[in-house]
Amino acid sequence: MGKASRKPPRQESRPPAPDPDRGGADDRTGTLVLSALYALQAGQLRQFDDLTTELALRQVAGPTLRTTERVLRQRFLAGARAAWERGWEPADLARLTGRELTAQHVPLLADLVADELSGYARATLDPRWLGQLAELESRVWWPTDGTWLQARSLEQPTGWHGVVELSIGLLALVMGLPTLTPLGPLPGQALPRAAGLTGSPSGPVDERILARVRALLAKAESTTFEAEAETFTAGAQALMARHSIDLALLRASAPAAATGTGAIRVGIDNPYEGAKATLLESVARANGCRSVWSRSLGFSTLIGFQHDLDAVETLFTSLLVQATRAMTSAGSRTDGAGRSRTRAFRQSFLAAYAHRIGERLQRTATEQTEQAAAATGTDLLPVLAARDEQVDHAVTQLFPDLVQHRMRPVTDREGWISGTGAADRAVLQTGAALPG
Repeated sequence: MGKASRKPPRQESRPPAPDPDRGGADDRTGTLVLSALYALQAGQLRQFDDLTTELALRQVAGPTLRTTERVLRQRFLAGARAAWERGWEPADLARLTGRELTAQHVPLLADLVADELSGYARATLDPRWLGQLAELESRVWWPTDGTWLQARSLEQPTGWHGVVELSIGLLALVMGLPTLTPLGPLPGQALPRAAGLTGSPSGPVDERILARVRALLAKAESTTFEAEAETFTAGAQALMARHSIDLALLRASAPAAATGTGAIRVGIDNPYEGAKATLLESVARANGCRSVWSRSLGFSTLIGFQHDLDAVETLFTSLLVQATRAMTSAGSRTDGAGRSRTRAFRQSFLAAYAHRIGERLQRTATEQTEQAAAATGTDLLPVLAARDEQVDHAVTQLFPDLVQHRMRPVTDREGWISGTGAADRAVLQTGAALPG
């Protein structure tokens, strides 16, 4: 299956010019920070070490003399604000940090995000951002008379010097981010939500429906009996499909209740990221959404109506858990010469799984459409076609320069057969009554 991707804009090889500091020691420290950034980008590690050592030595005791700490924090906060304006969200930054840097950089990123967002009233942050902060465990935990940089130095085996080295690497990443399309309100601009509902201006989401979907999928993930997993997963998809149809009918009958489309980003991690992106697209298509994979940035953008987006992300995550469990339980593989072919097997496994899952989910959605049409006496095809047209238009608006890429071909026949079987076991009984 072809996959849409978007090549990020080309970045300058050097970070932006420094903002004016407060003169004196700050000027010298700012120059050292930029020099360390250049040395890191050029791979001049000995020079980088010399510069970070000098920066570390400039951290003189006293609240007004800790110039390195102050300058680094100022540049970090400015970089974070610029990242929000360029369309990045906290989860995006954390994902890219983990991909491009090391696990040691991720806590620093979480602290930076907490520091920057602490200046906004909580009610003016988008609910999805609040959820991302919770997942990142991003909070202000350091003393009020200090900074997260100084607090982290107490946890580093190499002390303040180690924090300076990590900080320069993280700062280089933050200052070199490409521009993304903003998917929601910036910090300080979110609007209050109605009680019991979540989402964005693209439309409300009934948390009771999502709670039922999540409960069904949690049961599918936890059971060791395939028949139960089949029923729970199919029930979740049927519930999602019927809820989406009901809301589409509401929009058609009451134009004043109609809402626009929205978008969220879903992480696509290595290994086998192409097959995982295909699985997300399969789940999205079956539920009236579309996905665009940005391979170099480690995520797909999911476009659709908000109530569909949250449910698709939940179902995708559950199916990926089930697929990974089935794939790893199949064990490793070798060829006739004793060489490992495990990677080819698993790549083919997940590709086949994604393909068959798409067929199964689409069948469930079709059955729910037919049942709803019979129950309401309404021709749903024009209603659903109008919904699809609106989603496709949103994709074009967000990604006017999409490029279609053909996915890596399947090379392991056994993996394909095994993945297809796993998908057959994951979603069956699509005509079953909705669980209560």
